[in-house]
Amino acid sequence: MTVIEDHSPRSPAEKLSVEQFEIIAQAAAREDVTLEYLNGQMEIRTVPDSDHNAILMWLMRQFMTQRVDLDLNVTGQGLKVDSYRKGRARPDGILAPIDHFAGQGEWADPHGVLAVVEVTSWDSDTNARDRVEKSHAYAACSIGVYVLVDRDDDSVTVHSEPVGGRYRSITKLGYGHTVEIPGVGVTLNTDGLKRYGH
Repeated sequence: MTVIEDHSPRSPAEKLSVEQFEIIAQAAAREDVTLEYLNGQMEIRTVPDSDHNAILMWLMRQFMTQRVDLDLNVTGQGLKVDSYRKGRARPDGILAPIDHFAGQGEWADPHGVLAVVEVTSWDSDTNARDRVEKSHAYAACSIGVYVLVDRDDDSVTVHSEPVGGRYRSITKLGYGHTVEIPGVGVTLNTDGLKRYGH
């Protein structure tokens, strides 16, 4: 992923606005990149690889078999995140009631979202984006659970109990362990993830 920095002569307080980002994201929509807006900066993510997508499909099957009343949206639905909804993110997966996003447009309010899922990519800034920035952004808008499938060390990290822009509970387990998704009624037996491990 590439971070696009604006070097025009503006004061430090004049970052790219959400409105400017949305115009750029709509105009630049391509099949091989995804645009996000976190901490006042536009970020470009490349299209995920086949194992990334296979992990998402595996997760979708796990969630859907245990909670048929929910959808795990993996279509690139955007969410308004960060404090005061000033950020824009496209989680790899969003767990919400069926048809929750109907009529909400490209950037939906996160109210009612039960959990978000991210699968790490091989980008150089994965650490900052997936392990730090998105954790803070999702907690700041009170999304109850953030699940991170980390392919760097073959682990699943479950962040829960958002308070004051941070998750109070963080549990990290290697592939092969049973992972509880708090408040959702889903248990993941992550043995199935071993086939995608290193």
